[in-house]
This record gives sequence, structure tokens and C-alpha cells, in this order.
Amino acid sequence: QDELVESGGGSVQAGGSLRLSCTISGGINGRYCMAWFRQAPGKEREGVASINTFSSTTAYADSVKGRFTISHDDSEATLTLQMDSLKPEDTAMYYCAAHWRGTRLGACVTTPGTYTYWGQGTQVTASS
Repeated sequence: QDELVESGGGSVQAGGSLRLSCTISGGINGRYCMAWFRQAPGKEREGVASINTFSSTTAYADSVKGRFTISHDDSEATLTLQMDSLKPEDTAMYYCAAHWRGTRLGACVTTPGTYTYWGQGTQVTASS
């Protein structure tokens, strides 16, 4: 069964760091788009970062560029989001997601409706 399970969320002071992990099980392998999304109360779900696991191409939302790093380890079946210099506006529930991409190169879009598989989320809170 294809499943994504997030971990690593928590509460930090602004300026701190957190590392989110997403454990991948089932048939989700190295030919998928994988991404991190977040959703704050009262706001729409937004894409934070994506990675094409076939070409390793990454893409980031402007709001997190230079602060967040997405990575994927196929052998460990893990998707990671390293978050540095956290700001209060980064506070949200964070979700990992995946959809089939095949061997197409290039960056993956972060439109929520494109993604087939979703984790249940992990809360990140950055306080000032």
C-alpha cells in the first residue's frame, strides 16, 4: 500500500531550524514528483518545495528560497525538508505529497490537485 508519513514537526523560536521527514512506503519510487505543502488556519494549501525524483530537479516558493532545502533519498525511501531561519509566517501544518511523473525531466509544479498521495501532516510553529 502506498503511504506517506510525516515526522519532525514542532515548535521553535523565530530564526530556528526544523527538519521534516516523510517516510515513503509501497510503490512510490524514483519516478515521482514529490513535494511539501503547508496550510495555515484560514488559508489555502500552498506548495513550499518540490523535487523530481528522476532528475533531482528542485523548485521552491519565493517565500522559502534560500531558507528551505528539499531532498530525496531513494535508498532510504525518505523525503526531507530542512527548514532554517524560520519565521512566524512559516507556522502551518506541513504535508508531503507525491504523484507519478515517469522519466520526464524538469521541475514539478506544486498545484495541490496534481498530487495523488498525501500524508496526514505535521505541525510546525515558529514563534517570535
